[in-house]
Amino acid sequence: MHFLDQAKIYIKSGAGGPGAVSFRREKYVEYGGPDGGNGGKGGDIIFEAVQGLNTLIDFRYSQHFKAKRGNHGQGRDQTGGGAPDLIVKVPVGTQVLSEDKEEVLADFTEIGQQVVFLEGGMGGRGNASYKSSTNRAPRQHQPGEPAKEMWVWLRLKLLADVGLLGLPNAGKSTFINAVSNAGAKVGHYAFTTLVPKLGVVRHKGREFVLADIPGLIEGAADGAGIGDRFLGHIERCRVLIHLIDIEGTDPVEAMRIVEDELSAYGAGLEDKPRLVVLNKLDLADAELAEAFAGELLEAGADKVFAISGATGAGIEQLMDAILSYLPESTSTETKGAEVEDQKEEGEWSPI
Repeated sequence: MHFLDQAKIYIKSGAGGPGAVSFRREKYVEYGGPDGGNGGKGGDIIFEAVQGLNTLIDFRYSQHFKAKRGNHGQGRDQTGGGAPDLIVKVPVGTQVLSEDKEEVLADFTEIGQQVVFLEGGMGGRGNASYKSSTNRAPRQHQPGEPAKEMWVWLRLKLLADVGLLGLPNAGKSTFINAVSNAGAKVGHYAFTTLVPKLGVVRHKGREFVLADIPGLIEGAADGAGIGDRFLGHIERCRVLIHLIDIEGTDPVEAMRIVEDELSAYGAGLEDKPRLVVLNKLDLADAELAEAFAGELLEAGADKVFAISGATGAGIEQLMDAILSYLPESTSTETKGAEVEDQKEEGEWSPI
């Protein structure tokens, strides 16, 4: 399935049905009179967050959503039938934005959440409703309220507890495969990951969702590489993991590049708790890892861990630290199970 996280669609509610102009013509009704019924209500446009969807790809092929109009009123005081509502099903995590993308109109964070986005028009009055002592044979009626229409943007932000970021080739795919069921593609070239990937991590009777996004490079905010749009998928995360290749670019420089891109993107990402992790420890010795960790701490990192996504070394300590940022509601064991205390600031954790 192709991954699509933005789509522009057109929505239009149903117009109200017009009221009827009718007069009674029964043979044995002496005076007759008006009996035109009211029109029916038009259908609403309703957005609903459903389970089982994780992309907006369906909206690439179906971009216009129009509810039906209400039925006409009829004689014999018959009110027109109301039109059915049109339900637009979206993945959990979807936001509905205005056409200029400046305003968030709705945010779907729970399965089953519904929002009546555009209300259908009310049906018009038939001539029977205009009858009075001074107006015995009214011929006026209402046409029904018009439909409402607009273009909106749908933007999907994946719901994850922990976000994984770093430069290309930092080993993010190997790491998420080691700790979860993600099955991400692994390759020895930059931008192996082109779309966000989710994995469920289970550790010490608790579980959380980990999101891997494409690698960032310097200038991503200006469109370099594949840009920084995918950072939106970690906006909802409680904590971020910054993986740094111990054999790659200077670790301090790698940390600076990512921090600058987070600041340029905004949305509060630069203020989220962040665990700095030296990855690929199996390709370096402990002395080098400790030296790099010291440099990262001096450069402003709060915590530095050293792991190997390939061998699993050090991952246990990192998982323990992650759990300390997550609510206890993620626990699948008894509430008596406790997470080890978080490391003090300014400390690094070797294997």
